[in-house]
Amino acid sequence: MAPSIIADLVESVGQSAEKLTGNGSDSGSGNMNTSMVKSKFLSHPEDLGVVAVGFSGGQCKPGVDAAPSALIESGLLTQLRDELGYKLHGHDTVHLYADSVPASDPPYRGMKNPRAVSAVTRRIAGQVYEHAREGRMVLTLGGDHSIAIGTVAGTARAVRERLGREVAVVWVDAHADINTPETSGSGNVHGMPVSFLTGLAREDKEEFFGWLGDENRVSVRKLVYIGLRDVDAAEKRILRENGIKAFSMFDIDRHGIGRVMEMALAHIGSDTPIHLSFDVDALDPMWAPSTGTPVRGGLTLREGDYICECAHQTGSLVAVDLVEVNPSLASANDVGAHETVRAGCSIVRCALGESLL
Repeated sequence: MAPSIIADLVESVGQSAEKLTGNGSDSGSGNMNTSMVKSKFLSHPEDLGVVAVGFSGGQCKPGVDAAPSALIESGLLTQLRDELGYKLHGHDTVHLYADSVPASDPPYRGMKNPRAVSAVTRRIAGQVYEHAREGRMVLTLGGDHSIAIGTVAGTARAVRERLGREVAVVWVDAHADINTPETSGSGNVHGMPVSFLTGLAREDKEEFFGWLGDENRVSVRKLVYIGLRDVDAAEKRILRENGIKAFSMFDIDRHGIGRVMEMALAHIGSDTPIHLSFDVDALDPMWAPSTGTPVRGGLTLREGDYICECAHQTGSLVAVDLVEVNPSLASANDVGAHETVRAGCSIVRCALGESLL
């Protein structure tokens, strides 16, 4: 039989909101954050703002909207509270944004579901901003990777207002997600978020991402990719023409993950807040098979965990996304959904301070 988590959690997406607080409503119990790393940019590092995003409109495969429920039901937030000592905020609801999805949403500039994705990511940007402006770490559980338009936009605005600094983005993914609407072959917006966040793709109309302002954007100089291995020809041109720092699986094979992380973090610099956006398909399907666009030859789970551990140890991390876990894609007699959820939980825990010793 398939793990019960799949049927139970996919069904739960139809509900307007879910109360998923773990073992009751106590969100901290007076615990202290167990991390030994001193945060450089968070005024309240013991506080964790959680934005659980049940949204799949940036791509065409249903089920990724069930991921936040799956991750939370597996015990992730309870572990962050009870084992890592975070005080949780906003953790009692999975947001489905049904009221932001229009009845009719025809393509625009080749983008599928453009109004829905724009409206939902705008709301996500506001939710992330409200946490980040308080000096909290922000954890967003997706959802497909289009939601990063909102998460990074919210972080970037808050960091500029609170600290007067730019935010850097570490994008861990098999895919570059930097197509413009015109270069995309699929029209799925989950392959375009970086182009909108960097301003390489722009739109004046508010309902089609025109709400993104300079305060929401990030510089291509502060963007680093890790784990790329399935990059479109047009995306390769965009990366080269803009001098964007990118480490593919070739680089990881050549240098090892330790040296790659040294180079990636050196490029960002030690004086810049970091937003880590982790697509679970960066991991090899051996470790995370239940995702919408799996590509063989990816990171091991240990390499993925190491990336997150290194990001945490900088003391510069201010926000984390985990996206593209899709519990519904496992076959009826497969444990792939369970293994992918477990991998996702491990990634988050490492980014938020879990250590081996």
